[in-house]
Amino acid sequence: MRVAFVGKGGSGKTTLSALFSRHLAHSGAPVVAIDGDVNQHLAHALGLDEDEVFAAPPLSARTGEIKEYLRGTNPRIPSIEAMVKTTPPGRGSRLLRLLGDDEIHSHHVQEVSGVPLMVTGAFAESDLGVACYHSKLGAVELYLNHLVDGPGEYVVVDMTAGADAFASGLFTRFDMTFLVVEPTRKSVSVYRQYRDHAAELDVPVAVVGNKVTGEDDLLFLKEHVGDDLLAHFAHSSYVRAKEQGRGHGELEPHNTRTLDLLRAAVDARPKDWAAFQKHAVEFHLRNAAAWANEATGQDLAAQVDPDFHHGPAALTVFA
Repeated sequence: MRVAFVGKGGSGKTTLSALFSRHLAHSGAPVVAIDGDVNQHLAHALGLDEDEVFAAPPLSARTGEIKEYLRGTNPRIPSIEAMVKTTPPGRGSRLLRLLGDDEIHSHHVQEVSGVPLMVTGAFAESDLGVACYHSKLGAVELYLNHLVDGPGEYVVVDMTAGADAFASGLFTRFDMTFLVVEPTRKSVSVYRQYRDHAAELDVPVAVVGNKVTGEDDLLFLKEHVGDDLLAHFAHSSYVRAKEQGRGHGELEPHNTRTLDLLRAAVDARPKDWAAFQKHAVEFHLRNAAAWANEATGQDLAAQVDPDFHHGPAALTVFA
């Protein structure tokens, strides 16, 4: 199951992404965490020392190689130049299993505090004025488009802050999106933007309250979020100690139960491969018409394989 954590900047989505990823990994579940935020802090939130460097290459540094690997022998994709971030897999494409023996996982995964992690890559000085961060997120979109994840497997993505996450079709690649909301009017405003965008494409969103210090905060969230509020995290001395580089205690019982609730919500979601493929094709055709046909000089609608059906059966039928 694919899980995204989104929210306004400073809401704590990176911290909750790290807590949830560790919670899953320490239970023995197969999990890959991905830092998809323009501010690359997930490795340190997971426990990498501030003076340590994440050694595995970022996904965005090898987008060309990733495309070459994923296109495989798909005759609808004649070259990597013709493959864009929304290009859906078809017959001949290489599909991925979570933490499988493939070039992407072997090159880009590094374990941090027991959690396999991949990073998108920071916004470099050379990108200023010529690129947006969504160009880097294209590698994540390609990865998710070609991944066949099974029950009890998890991909946890710390997404960009604010409603900017809806600027590409990446937000349709998840089985569950957790919107982290603080008990403030500004955070609730971002929630309303997300809620309205997600409703247009029936994308599941659940609200996770964060930095709740008392009953007044909780009542505020219930008033402004209503039934979308799945659970909440109370103010955590454990998290603060970790952020200050001290302490080896345990997460508070209430917050641990909240992580259990999040996992239960994810596990309760049905895996809808038909909807996943439908969204992939729709957004590819939309992007082809908007910019990709002109950029590549090709009609990228021809990349859609009408006989390809994503999901576990595709691992054998279309391999």
